[in-house]
Amino acid sequence: MKIRCLALGLALCSLFISYSQEPNAPEFGKGLFNLMGKDSSWSAKIAIRMQLLSNTTWTENTNGNYTDPDFNALIRRARLKFDGFAHSPKLQYKIELGLSNRDMSGASPYTNNTPRFMYDAVIMWNFYKNFVLWAGQTKLPGNLERVISSGDLQLVDRSMLNRQFNIDRDIGIQIRHHFFLNNKFLIREKIAVSQGEGRNITTGNLGGHQYTGRLELLPFGEFINDSEYSGSDLKREKTPKLMLAATYDFNHKAVKTRSNQGTYMITDFGFHQTNINTLFLDAVFKYNGFSFMGEFAHRDAEDPFARNMDGSLTGEVVQVGHGLNLLTGYLFNNNWEISGRYTNVALDENITGENLEDQYTLGLSKYVVGHKLKVQTDLSYLSVVNGSDELMYRLQLDVHF
Repeated sequence: MKIRCLALGLALCSLFISYSQEPNAPEFGKGLFNLMGKDSSWSAKIAIRMQLLSNTTWTENTNGNYTDPDFNALIRRARLKFDGFAHSPKLQYKIELGLSNRDMSGASPYTNNTPRFMYDAVIMWNFYKNFVLWAGQTKLPGNLERVISSGDLQLVDRSMLNRQFNIDRDIGIQIRHHFFLNNKFLIREKIAVSQGEGRNITTGNLGGHQYTGRLELLPFGEFINDSEYSGSDLKREKTPKLMLAATYDFNHKAVKTRSNQGTYMITDFGFHQTNINTLFLDAVFKYNGFSFMGEFAHRDAEDPFARNMDGSLTGEVVQVGHGLNLLTGYLFNNNWEISGRYTNVALDENITGENLEDQYTLGLSKYVVGHKLKVQTDLSYLSVVNGSDELMYRLQLDVHF
């Protein structure tokens, strides 16, 4: 197996070296290969990207001092991506594979106990006017920060709100549509029906299904190159641009502690099933190098406590509560950016026993080739009610071919 993987890697490297010497080789950040069929009936773009991260955390001790730092260096993400169209530009596809240890983590009996390589495998069919059908595994139309690619973030990584409340990827179908109220005011609708247990599940549906709807309002017109779904104002919008959006997600008979994420709620007779509701409200504003993003999340459950047949608690509970995330930044003309983020997560203490957490983050980024080649660093202070506070410093390099 290792020999075959090595041979495949060497073959890809040799193709890359020979192709990059061609006069029509793609620009940096535009993919390793951009292929088109002779009859223009298909296309394929192949790209790779990686994130190299170092992380140091200090935890407050009983004397109020921050000592004994915990240092970690890792390949945070390494991805191989394919996209293009088949037969017609109206039928597009996307495949994304995760190759780092962190990318492949989370194996369980419900994923056939194998590494979770597959991130996206989705087709997108523009079957009628402004209607597009998505089918396969991909991100649900959830909170804005989660839908933004991990390679296009304004800080080193996503916030605590996203970690606690996001609905991530799932297998199913989506219908997406857009229309204009006038020459500028754009409205987008997104509806999804999915399996309800996250990505790469191989055992079939263990609970009910998941239903997601999102509405987006862009009163001042479209952002340049859809940059509302990209951190920072790298496009330097010439006029103010705003998007207001709301997402409602209903997971019927959910069997996990965070809707389609978290851990399975296993009992002595099977799985605890409960209806889980998640609401997201978010906004993004950009103008002339200034950017702002705000998110609010709320989750509740019909019966958050997992119980055995005799009524005893298993210890697994739905992570009920709410969160707030505010992020702003300014991009200077030399492509250095300063940014700041405030995040609050408040889980229901009567249900989860968790404490209130506030995190303050100050970031500095240098965009060499936009998000395709950048260095980012940030310093965070985490305040925990009735718990130990933390300081965290991170440094990350992003490279996208």
